[in-house]
Amino acid sequence: MSEPGVTAANADRREPRGRANVALSRQVYELLRERILSFQMKPFEPISENALALELGLSRTPVREALARLAELGFVDIFPQSGTVIAPLRLTDLEKSQFLREALELAFLRRAMERGRSAALMRRLRTDIAVQRTFVEAEDATRFYAADEQFHHEIAAHAGLSSVLPEMARAKTHMDRFRHLMLTGLESLPIVLAQHEAIVDAIESGDAEQAARALQTHLRRILDFVEKARAAHPQFFEDNGGETLRARRRG
Repeated sequence: MSEPGVTAANADRREPRGRANVALSRQVYELLRERILSFQMKPFEPISENALALELGLSRTPVREALARLAELGFVDIFPQSGTVIAPLRLTDLEKSQFLREALELAFLRRAMERGRSAALMRRLRTDIAVQRTFVEAEDATRFYAADEQFHHEIAAHAGLSSVLPEMARAKTHMDRFRHLMLTGLESLPIVLAQHEAIVDAIESGDAEQAARALQTHLRRILDFVEKARAAHPQFFEDNGGETLRARRRG
C-alpha cells in the first residue's frame, strides 16, 4: 500500500541514522496518527511492527519510534512481552483534551478582544461563517470541520498567538479522535454553525463576557455526545471517568 510521504524505496536496506531516520519516524507517526484519528485503525486493534515495516518498505526502527511517540500521547498501548494495540477511547483523555483546549481558546479570545475587533477580522470571520454554511447545506462534514479549524485559527491570529496553535493542536488531539465518531450522524452541523455565529456576534458587539460564554458552550458541546458515542460504539471505549465528565458538562 502506498502512502503519501512514506516510500518503499528502502525496503531491503537499513535507513541511515540521524536526521533522515528522524524524518522517516515523523512521517510514520503522522500516517499512523491519521489512521487512528479516522478509525482506519480501530481501538483495541493489535499492531505489528514487522507488518507495518513491511507495508511501508522501512526497517522497524522508524516504526518503533513512531509507536513510542504515539504511546506517549495515549494513542497506542504498548505491553512489554505481549504486544501493542490501538488505545481505546478513554473518557479521562477526552476530559483532559477538552479542558486544555478550552483554556487556550478562551485565552486567545480574551487577547483578541483586548486588541479590539477590526473590520478585517470581522470580514474574515463572516467569510468563514459563509463558507461553513455552504458545507452545511452540502452536508459535507469533513470540509465543514476544516473550515471550523480555520475559524478558530482566525481568532488566535488576531490575538497575535498563531505560534501557540501547534500547542493547541496537540492539546485537542483526543477531542479530534472523539469528533470523528460524531461525524457518523451524532453531530448536528447547523447547531455548530449557529454556535459559531453567536461567537462572532458577541465579538462584533464588543461583549467579551458573552463571547466567552458562547465559546465555552461551543467547546463543551462534545461532552454532550459521550453517552451517545459510547452507546453507538461500545467496543471502542474503556469505561472510566464518566462522573467527572458529567460534572464538567454541568459546570
